[in-house]
Amino acid sequence: MILRPAAATLLAALACSCSVPRIPGITPYKMDIQQGNFVSQESVAQLKPGMSREQVRYLLGTPLVADIFHGDRWDYVYWREAPDGKREERRVALFFSADNKLERITGDVVSSAAGR
Repeated sequence: MILRPAAATLLAALACSCSVPRIPGITPYKMDIQQGNFVSQESVAQLKPGMSREQVRYLLGTPLVADIFHGDRWDYVYWREAPDGKREERRVALFFSADNKLERITGDVVSSAAGR
């Protein structure tokens, strides 16, 4: 007969552990989640057509996506989700010529050379 109260207690404990109790005025901590390479407007503004791949890598870091089928393109993708649920996304694609020089930049942030 001891088995029934123990089983009922275990079942109640498992059922309670499935949800987080809400306490008014107290919220759980939610951390920022960041994925990818952060590419600032200032970093992209320093890019100039004709720069080598090494110079671009020095300014922006290693690209998140370097496609083997499109060796002349580097993609920098970044997203950050704040604790309040707001999401910030950026995408920048760099295209290189056959001699490994930067040709053009497309994406959410623009270079200073794009306005010329």
